[in-house]
Amino acid sequence: MSFLKNKPSQMELYPIVTGFFCGCLIISNILAAKTFSVYDIILPCGVVIFPLVYIVGDVLTEIYGFTLAKRTIYLGFVINVIAVAAYQIAIMLPGTDLTISNAFSIILGNTPRILIASFISYLIGSYVNAYFMKILKEKYTDYLFARCSISTLFGEGLDAIIFITIAFAGQMPNEVLITMILCQGTFKILYEIIVYPITKCVINWMKSLDDKPFAKID
Repeated sequence: MSFLKNKPSQMELYPIVTGFFCGCLIISNILAAKTFSVYDIILPCGVVIFPLVYIVGDVLTEIYGFTLAKRTIYLGFVINVIAVAAYQIAIMLPGTDLTISNAFSIILGNTPRILIASFISYLIGSYVNAYFMKILKEKYTDYLFARCSISTLFGEGLDAIIFITIAFAGQMPNEVLITMILCQGTFKILYEIIVYPITKCVINWMKSLDDKPFAKID
């Protein structure tokens, strides 16, 4: 009840932010089953929400430190693996409605190559994003926008390069792969810039909260 009546502490918000991070990751992976086209550029629908994973990652690193941000990244990876395993088990179970079973398999079933690409790109991209937030904060404490933007540039950029290369190399012309990487990376970076005012408000609000009960780890 104290959480509802009073301002929460940073310690109380940590599991909530972590849950939001993991939730956005799982949702984005489901949305990625559908693609959409913008001026003949094909993008997965996961880009609608996946940039939030990096934005929340910025908040985690800024407020709680690099070590706890890494723990959340690893937790997201473990939950994603569990979700994928559960999807595969559900797909293998005999369904009572063939139409629903086929649709379920199309939406939640992924080839091993796509899964590997997704897992590797997420881990490396999220880690690099958090790492750059950490090292930039040590040198440029007062430049939050620059830190968020630069960390996203490296994190999202690597994510796009790794995922698209592993998932589609050899299946599409190199020119198409490069276009997909540039467009997906640019979209995600612009996304972060557009919602930066919200990111800044959240970070400033959380910094104003009591952090005494919380032992920061760096």
